[in-house]
Amino acid sequence: MGIDPGSISCGYGIVDGKGNRLIYVTSGTISPAAGDSTPEKLNHIYAEILRVIDDYGPSVVSVENIFFAKNAKSAIKLGQSRGIAVLAAAQRGIPVNELAPTKVKLALTGKGRASKEEIQKMLSYMLGVSEFKSTDESDALAIAICHLNLSRRGLPDGTIGSMGSRRRKKRYTINDLSA
Repeated sequence: MGIDPGSISCGYGIVDGKGNRLIYVTSGTISPAAGDSTPEKLNHIYAEILRVIDDYGPSVVSVENIFFAKNAKSAIKLGQSRGIAVLAAAQRGIPVNELAPTKVKLALTGKGRASKEEIQKMLSYMLGVSEFKSTDESDALAIAICHLNLSRRGLPDGTIGSMGSRRRKKRYTINDLSA
């Protein structure tokens, strides 16, 4: 199960792997009411994540790591939503992995800075799903697929960096120039 946390909209997606095939199980978004207080929103997200876990019984949960926030207030809200997702999985005894968004994009499309549209196009191809209700939903599916592919390769959970590093061009400095 992949989770793309958020306080306004929290995406979730579940995929299963049969041999070399990916099987779409379910996906969606959890959207608390706009007028709810922060505690009410977090409680709604928590209850819905627990419902999805109880309904589908995933063996692992992968959550998107925080890597960018426009301001401190946004980062705090995102952190609270992530905490709720991690807590829900822990309450059900399910291991949790954290995956960086750029690494998920790199694993799925080959580009660490892929657009939301590129992610959705690749997911449509891989899963046979023609339309997604939101980018939160498609991001959550991408997180789930990334984790599944890592586990198939026998890589330790959450260590996307071990997939192989890019070769960097040598950068020359003034000291490298001959006198």
